[in-house]
Amino acid sequence: MERRVHRVSVPVATRAPSGRTNAYLVGGSDALLVDPAARTAELDAAVAERGVAHVAATHAHPDHVGAVADYAAETGATVWARRGRERRFETATGVAPDRTFGEGTRIETGDGAVTALDAPGHAADHVAFEIGGFGPAAVLCGDLAVAEGSVVVGAPDGDMRAYLTSLRRLHARNPSRLLPGHGPAVDDPRATLSRLIRHRLDRERRVLAAVRDGTSDVDGVVDAAYEKDLTGVRDLARATVVAHVEKLAHEGKVRWVDGTVRPG
Repeated sequence: MERRVHRVSVPVATRAPSGRTNAYLVGGSDALLVDPAARTAELDAAVAERGVAHVAATHAHPDHVGAVADYAAETGATVWARRGRERRFETATGVAPDRTFGEGTRIETGDGAVTALDAPGHAADHVAFEIGGFGPAAVLCGDLAVAEGSVVVGAPDGDMRAYLTSLRRLHARNPSRLLPGHGPAVDDPRATLSRLIRHRLDRERRVLAAVRDGTSDVDGVVDAAYEKDLTGVRDLARATVVAHVEKLAHEGKVRWVDGTVRPG
């Protein structure tokens, strides 16, 4: 039986299609508040009802941490950050963390523990939170996965090798449900994670084919790798292609020198 998890969809300046970020409260008392993107009356009421003892974020992008400082000050909650990423967290939130976590750290709420899982790729400091219960656990997955579409993994912060590893690790854990940072819950986690892996590998094949066909500049590779109108999102597509090129260069499949990409 999954422990009580309350989601509040928060309007925020984000380029996610929903225009909203999901904040989550885990636990009926001494709760953990994850990804408070902004203050809203609904989130204020949920925080007041449950009694927040801990505040954390899946990663320190602005559309996930905008109200960390407010809720930490209001509740007196312990503020957590990924160990080794404290400065990044403080710069983004304006709050120095009280405690840090790493892979496997348990954060105790009033009705059980939440376990931190490293899940880098979308961002260097990205983590997920596994909610213990009976049987396979639900996972707050931040921007690791979404029910529909895909997640931006763009250089320089995004790392495509790390992202694919994170997807595969979570797939192997066989979670019961995914609770993402944007959009609805994912009730078919392994199918969704497999879809996201296939999507990334398909894009990688398109990028590699473009380079092998003689395209040497990134913008040309973007045009070859995407078969859709990129109006308004071309910068994201370009950053994603660079992340793919960096992965391919690490694997020796291309050479990436001074902004020019050639077959390896």
